[in-house]
Amino acid sequence: MPGQCDALPPVVMRRWRGAWRLSRVLLHVLHGLAIVLLRFPLPQPERRVRVQWWAAKMLRVAGVEMDVLGAAREGGTLLVSNHVSWLDIVAIHALVPQARFVSKADVRHWPLLNRLVDAADTLYLQRERRRDAMRVVHRMGEALAAGDTVAVFPEGTTGEGHVPLPFHANLLQAAIATGTKVQPVALRYCDATDAVSKAVAYVGDTSLGRSLWWVACAEELRVRVQFLEPVASAGQDRRALAAQLRGLIVAAWL
Repeated sequence: MPGQCDALPPVVMRRWRGAWRLSRVLLHVLHGLAIVLLRFPLPQPERRVRVQWWAAKMLRVAGVEMDVLGAAREGGTLLVSNHVSWLDIVAIHALVPQARFVSKADVRHWPLLNRLVDAADTLYLQRERRRDAMRVVHRMGEALAAGDTVAVFPEGTTGEGHVPLPFHANLLQAAIATGTKVQPVALRYCDATDAVSKAVAYVGDTSLGRSLWWVACAEELRVRVQFLEPVASAGQDRRALAAQLRGLIVAAWL
């Protein structure tokens, strides 16, 4: 005789599963905040261990499996990735906890969550101020010259996960000026229903809460993180470099 859960309609089952996952996600966020508020600042090696642990567990509690191809380059590197969702940062941090992301300055005003973002040594950019891009490029250059890994999303916004939007070239100047290699990272999400998951798309007027719910309700959600061969940047034209990197990411999907 089938059990009570087996008799529930699939939609109800998805909602129950989504509610369970979402509750675990929120608890994990609170746990991360507690660590940041009570334990930080930490020495860099321990901080990276914490960042990687938190990101990897966030994927698990959200029901996201990960497939990894290639590996991140050691030493000073500019990671360049296509951008689909807030999950992108979590997926990359689960593999490259030392990555310092460049993020829009608005994140600094998110209640509580801004503490988690700060804890990962994020660099902030005020996109509405052109001169601020020069300041951030300078800060990125300093970090790269010191051997740090810096990560950017050159699309400047999220897409639907099919084909990346055109890449903006401004931030690539930091790698060119310091002669740092640039490593493209191709991210792609799929689930039980779609080869390109609709549940992950964080576009238009989609709120963070709605996006969290869609992700929590998704069936067999997977993210493929593919680290491509690093590209030399010294002497390159930044617009040509942006087009080259985008082309490599698109080709990795085929």
